[in-house]
Amino acid sequence: MVPSVQISEGSRSVSTGVTLQVNISYPRPELDSKKLAILVHPWLWLGGNMHDPTLSLLTRLLQDKNYYVIRYNSRGVGKSSGWPSLTGKAEGEDLKALVQEFLAEKPEIDSLTVIGYSYGSLIASLHPVLNPKVTTSHILLSYPISPRGLLTMFHTGMYNSALHDTLCNPDARLLLIYGDKDEFTSKSKYDEWVDTLMRTDGLKAMFDVVPVMDANHFWQSDGARTALQQAVDSWIS
Repeated sequence: MVPSVQISEGSRSVSTGVTLQVNISYPRPELDSKKLAILVHPWLWLGGNMHDPTLSLLTRLLQDKNYYVIRYNSRGVGKSSGWPSLTGKAEGEDLKALVQEFLAEKPEIDSLTVIGYSYGSLIASLHPVLNPKVTTSHILLSYPISPRGLLTMFHTGMYNSALHDTLCNPDARLLLIYGDKDEFTSKSKYDEWVDTLMRTDGLKAMFDVVPVMDANHFWQSDGARTALQQAVDSWIS
């Protein structure tokens, strides 16, 4: 049986001055894929890394959909060089640099999906929309709205501004997914936050929200993981 993907593991030096440990899935060449997804892992101080089980689940889904899939360890994690920042700004720049490097290698790519989970969703939200040549989608999973200030040394304005820019961009596609049993952000807090985003002045993006019943922050139950897969599959299909 011919494998549907080829896996490359190694490191990449990016323009921000760090070397990032990466895992890249390549679809078979005859599939002529033009789709790239990049996944950003949870907070390193709580053990986050590119092999996170939830990201691995989504990686398999994306591989089945013939995406190029990049997972990587952020600065200071695993074999990646550098030191983690306290605000997330440097990690956001690393993400942008890694995407640009891969797009330069694969100029045929016309679709980019940036997926961030937990703290990784903060970093993913900093990535700009690459219009008009490359259709850009953001999937923010378990966005840590309640502890955001503590996770970013209270640089919340940077993240509010990034979300506002995305929501006001007519070429943007933004999907929020969260569990209503999240341990770090209550359902009422998520509902309040989503309502604020929905009322953004100048909202032009394609914007959708999927709350998953009985799912916690870690997507541990079979039902939660199935619902997560279905939500992402529906969005990218």
